Amino acid sequence: MTALRMVFYLLAILIVASTAMAITRKNLVHAVLYLVQSFFATAALFYLLGAPVLAALEIIIYAGAIMVLFLFIIMTLIGGYTGSRNHRQWIFPSLLGLASIVSAGVLLFSSPASETGLIAATASPASFGRYLFDKYWLPIEIVSLLLFVALVGALYLGTHKGKSVAQIEVEQ
Repeated sequence: MTALRMVFYLLAILIVASTAMAITRKNLVHAVLYLVQSFFATAALFYLLGAPVLAALEIIIYAGAIMVLFLFIIMTLIGGYTGSRNHRQWIFPSLLGLASIVSAGVLLFSSPASETGLIAATASPASFGRYLFDKYWLPIEIVSLLLFVALVGALYLGTHKGKSVAQIEVEQ
C-alpha cells in the first residue's frame, strides 16, 4: 500500500469521525469546530485526488465564510461562549487535528513522481470555471439569489432586536 493510499484512508476516517462528532455534540461551538475540521480534511482529500481548485474553494467558502457565519449566529443566539475547565475533552479533537496536520504534511511534502499514487483528474481553474458557468449558470444564479434573500432577511430581523417575527408583522 502506497503512502498516498494510506493518506486517503486516513483522511476518509478523519472526515467520518469529525462529522460524527459534529453531529453528536451538545455544545454548538464544539459542533461547529468539528465541522470545520471535517471541511479541512475534505479539502485535503480534494487536493489528493487532483482537484486543487475544489480544495481551495472548500477552505475559503465552507471552512472560512460559512463557518464564521455559523459561529456568529451561535454567539448571537447564546450570548457568548464560556469554555469549560475540563481538559480531557481536548484529547479527541487534538488527535483529529494532529492526524489532519500529518496527512496534509504528507500530501504537501511527498513527491508524486516517487510512487505510483492515485490517478488524478486535473482541470485548470479556467476550464473548470468555463464549464461551470457554461453548463450550470442558472443554478448558480438561483443559489446566489437565495443567499441574497437570506442575507436581507437576516439583516431585517437583526435590526429589530428583542422582537419576534409576529411582533414585527403586527407593527407593520
